[in-house]
Amino acid sequence: MKSLPIVLIPGLACTARLYTGQMPALGTFGPITVADHRRADHVDTIARQILDNAPRRFALAGLSMGGYIALAIMRIAPERVAKLALLDTGSRSDTPEQTERRKAQIAMAQNGQLEAINDILWPLLVHAERKDDAALKAVVTEMSLMSGAEAFVRQQQAIMTRPDSRPFLPAITCPTLVLVGDGDQLTPPHLAEEMASLIPGSRHVVVRNCGHLSTLEQPEFVTKTLMEWMKI
Repeated sequence: MKSLPIVLIPGLACTARLYTGQMPALGTFGPITVADHRRADHVDTIARQILDNAPRRFALAGLSMGGYIALAIMRIAPERVAKLALLDTGSRSDTPEQTERRKAQIAMAQNGQLEAINDILWPLLVHAERKDDAALKAVVTEMSLMSGAEAFVRQQQAIMTRPDSRPFLPAITCPTLVLVGDGDQLTPPHLAEEMASLIPGSRHVVVRNCGHLSTLEQPEFVTKTLMEWMKI
């Protein structure tokens, strides 16, 4: 099989550690780049920064905020994306209620309360059965602190102002995987189903006993699914 580079985009306040469970297997298909999505406050700007540093043509996967950025890349340079994986994400723009919550979290981050934000978000990030998983929470907290408050603020601003991508979805022609945890509270399964229904020929996968952080919560299943996606 011909080598195909892979670009992975993490979610909000996440680092390359988000994909630790997948990278060894995916690396058998080609070189992997984990995108830096911390330096700008608009998804299109972040998308262009990633494209400037990406291979000429590549497979693209993004989780949550990473999915929003991946869709921006598809709008800007679809000819460069050979395959697309949208993990625990959605294609709609923010609701007014979501924007207000993000503004409150931005204020907290600017006031040195990043760890307090992590405690607020934690129950929403994972499946109900994983809320007492101290090891998993430690990984999530470590990623957030490594990203830092300034990047968190920029990322939230980018998420708040993202456009509705639904009008562009029918134009996606590359092999596309849409995956979501059955217990995802932040980007619920109906959003994944909506995207899959709008992207021609896409594969829709629901991960059992899984919340928003599918790559960490069910790493073996997600890796297996991504391997199948890469083989298409």
